[in-house]
Amino acid sequence: MRAQKVSLALTCAALSLAALPARAQTVSDVQILKALSPAPEAPRTRGLTLGPQAPPPPAASVDTAFVDSLRGRSSRSLSMGEREKLGAVAAAKPQIDLPMEFDRNSDVLHGQALENANNLGRALSDPSMRGQTVMIAGHTDARGSDALNQKLSERRADALKQFLVRTYGLPAADLITVGYGKSRLKNPTDPEGQENRRVQAVNMLQAKSASR
Repeated sequence: MRAQKVSLALTCAALSLAALPARAQTVSDVQILKALSPAPEAPRTRGLTLGPQAPPPPAASVDTAFVDSLRGRSSRSLSMGEREKLGAVAAAKPQIDLPMEFDRNSDVLHGQALENANNLGRALSDPSMRGQTVMIAGHTDARGSDALNQKLSERRADALKQFLVRTYGLPAADLITVGYGKSRLKNPTDPEGQENRRVQAVNMLQAKSASR
């Protein structure tokens, strides 16, 4: 009888643990830095004479000018067209998703969200990232209206930027924020899953020069 009670207690405990929400993953600064670092250039072929560098293709110049035009703007000031274009430019850049567990309808960083924010700050403070333009994109899960989630994702992206500028002294002009609400779910098969509540960091691979 005693063995049965012990077994039942263990079973109940296991079920209780299984019912608890999984803790979002903490991503280290080393992982973040590795993900945001550009791929190494292919080795140059021996015997070739290096002449003047060719100008960037027109599309690249247009993209650079577009990203520059977003410096200093808050995420809520971006139009839908600007958000979509920024997402298209960022699609092929080095990036990483950072789980960010905020309280309901809150943009306050604490707990695991604060851990990942600090790790991002340390990664972006690395000398190899100095001067790089980084996009910070907020995403929510599918609970709530489109309008509510859009505003919430913008608030969270801006809150993370303010934290990085205040705590790590990162130049505000090097951090571009955008919110996508619930329009870009990471796991569409589980729209309310915690993996959809995240902040995406993208290295836009364009350093801010002294003239910009």
